[in-house]
Amino acid sequence: MNEWQPSGVITITTDFGHKGPFAAVMQGAIVKRFADARIIDLAHDIPAHWPPEAGFWLSRSYQYFPSGTVHMAIVDPGVGTERDVLLVVKDGHLFIAPDNGLLAPLAENADRVCKLNEDALDRIGLGTPSLTFHGRDMFAPLAADLAAGKICVDDIGTDSTDWIPGLIEDPQVGSARVSGIVITVDAFGNLISNIDASLIESFGNPMVNVAGKTIAMTTAYGRVSPGEFLALINSFGVVEIARSEDNAADGLGCERGAPVVITDAK
Repeated sequence: MNEWQPSGVITITTDFGHKGPFAAVMQGAIVKRFADARIIDLAHDIPAHWPPEAGFWLSRSYQYFPSGTVHMAIVDPGVGTERDVLLVVKDGHLFIAPDNGLLAPLAENADRVCKLNEDALDRIGLGTPSLTFHGRDMFAPLAADLAAGKICVDDIGTDSTDWIPGLIEDPQVGSARVSGIVITVDAFGNLISNIDASLIESFGNPMVNVAGKTIAMTTAYGRVSPGEFLALINSFGVVEIARSEDNAADGLGCERGAPVVITDAK
């Protein structure tokens, strides 16, 4: 497979949290097959059963890892059912996740999309996986062997143009108006939207409307007085609503899924 060469790096994204051994056991399953693997936890605090947030973070984080990285993402409410598994190659990176919309943001403009073959686990010498822990019994061994160069996508996947679309619609763009949603709330209570900076770069005076409040854009959290609301383009290139030295989510009574509308008030 010429378009992807393994680097030995594996990232893991899940909704497992840190209670119990689940994330660690997956890492154990990886190093048991590939002792030299370099494993990086991208996130384990994705909201339970919510693939869109995992896809959001993956699509905006992968470029900070070396080419050849395997990105394994498991937010899998359909575990143990007949749902497919996707392998996506994009920009020299390989992504593996359940086909439940998680990888839709990456698959749309990918270099290659494959579905895992039914006999893939037999080919790498694995038994029947647990019906409740495919992360340990399926994804971790596959990621290990891919990262080690023991197998390639051609060995286990078949090219496909059919996959589950994302569960969240793309932002709606109109004349001097962009509508999106809060895709996640971070540990500081900042509301992170799915509106990319490029969608409002032509706006002369963008104003952010969320939870009945109109908030001006600025450049940094400290540009307003403590307790004031603000909006800015964050380090991942999307519009974020914050409250200086405070919690915007609590202050606005907002959470994931809340609508965000940006208008040009020039």
